[in-house]
Amino acid sequence: MAKTKKETKEDLNKMKEGELKSKLLSLKEEIRVLQFKAQGSKSKNVKESATLRKQVARILTEINKRSKTVKK
Repeated sequence: MAKTKKETKEDLNKMKEGELKSKLLSLKEEIRVLQFKAQGSKSKNVKESATLRKQVARILTEINKRSKTVKK
């Protein structure tokens, strides 16, 4: 699951907008499940939540960047 930033950015650039949106939905679902599990017990991977949120931010940034270039 852990990729370097450069690999992630390259992957996002190659993906279509529909793929980005579906990946965004799946990451948000993973965050929701992780938060639900955290309520009941301690998490073994403490950094997982932060990593998921950063991936969501990268995807949203890519989507916004593409929408701005289309408008111009």
